[in-house]
Amino acid sequence: MSALRGELYRFELKFKEPAMTSRGTYLTHTVWYPVLHWEGKLALGECAPLPDLSADFLSQGATEDSRLRGYEALLCEHLQALCAALRQGQSPAVDSWRPYSALRFGFECLLQSYTQQQASVAASQDAGAAVLFPSAFTHGSLDLPINGLIWMGSFEVMAQRIVSKLAEGYRCIKLKIGAIDFAQELQLLEQLRSRFSPEQLELRVDANGAFSAATVGDKLKALSAFQLHSIEQPVKAGQWELMAKLCAESPIAIGLDEELIGVNEQQQKIDLLDTIKPQYLILKPSLHGGLSGCEEWINLAKERGIGYWVTSALESNIGLNAIAQWCALQNVTMPQGLGTGLLYTNNVLSPLSIQHAKLHCDLAAVGAYDDYVRKFLASEATLVGSWDI
Repeated sequence: MSALRGELYRFELKFKEPAMTSRGTYLTHTVWYPVLHWEGKLALGECAPLPDLSADFLSQGATEDSRLRGYEALLCEHLQALCAALRQGQSPAVDSWRPYSALRFGFECLLQSYTQQQASVAASQDAGAAVLFPSAFTHGSLDLPINGLIWMGSFEVMAQRIVSKLAEGYRCIKLKIGAIDFAQELQLLEQLRSRFSPEQLELRVDANGAFSAATVGDKLKALSAFQLHSIEQPVKAGQWELMAKLCAESPIAIGLDEELIGVNEQQQKIDLLDTIKPQYLILKPSLHGGLSGCEEWINLAKERGIGYWVTSALESNIGLNAIAQWCALQNVTMPQGLGTGLLYTNNVLSPLSIQHAKLHCDLAAVGAYDDYVRKFLASEATLVGSWDI
């Protein structure tokens, strides 16, 4: 094999509007792109930890600055090891990625991008770094149903966002709740349900752990009046006994999200599912063990009759493209949470677009994608490490 070059880039995504959750508000999001170059080709992935949620990021220090430096050093260490393994024709030490969900996702995508290009070149079908998981989706003949996401904001702002999503054709709406007055949130839901029946509009809500043990029962009862599809993470993670009780008694189906963070070993996952017995899992590869970790969750959920859907975790279009292509292989039918590509002012070019409340892939839309990525990284991102192997 000819020389292999590994590079790591840092990039700061900028939100078009403040992204508010019950935990706080995002204005920017720092992500990293691990890249491989060989024989004029390029493979890439995305590591996009959330600063207040990702277990692998939070473990790197006591302050955000120390975490940024520690996480970047961790990525450099693993990328250098991956480059060395590939150059020597050895199997990468993928199990060493298990404790680091965002790293694992980014490096799995990088390795899949590299492997896919090797296979496609051999078959004279090279589509470049834009294709990781070829399917009917990447061929443009299958679209993925998605939900419309309504971020938290004032009552007036959220109401307007809902009107816009309905006008765009969405018939599954997910509302972030828990940051404004609960009575106003109920009013929004009442307005929606008075206009659309459950058969016409599916309503999901995400509390991001905002409810207390003392109030959660009453709030679930109040929310149930609007025939919601489900509620994500009504209370903070780590309260297994309380969550198990809620899943058994709640008038609304409950999905786990933050509860899955940091639960990376298979036996831990089994213990969690068999204790809590949720109705749904909301799977985010950057937070829940990468693609292989999410596949593990899916298999365990299917064995127990637990439903699931996949969402992004504020990755750029590079990570979102990878998640969507992988999701298409799971034969999903219910709306997924993959409509986040329009959140940023400085996002990367993408083959994905939203058409009639579905995610569509058009590879022709990105043209010479690899050349574009090289120019984008050189001009917009910051090179923080490189290795010639």
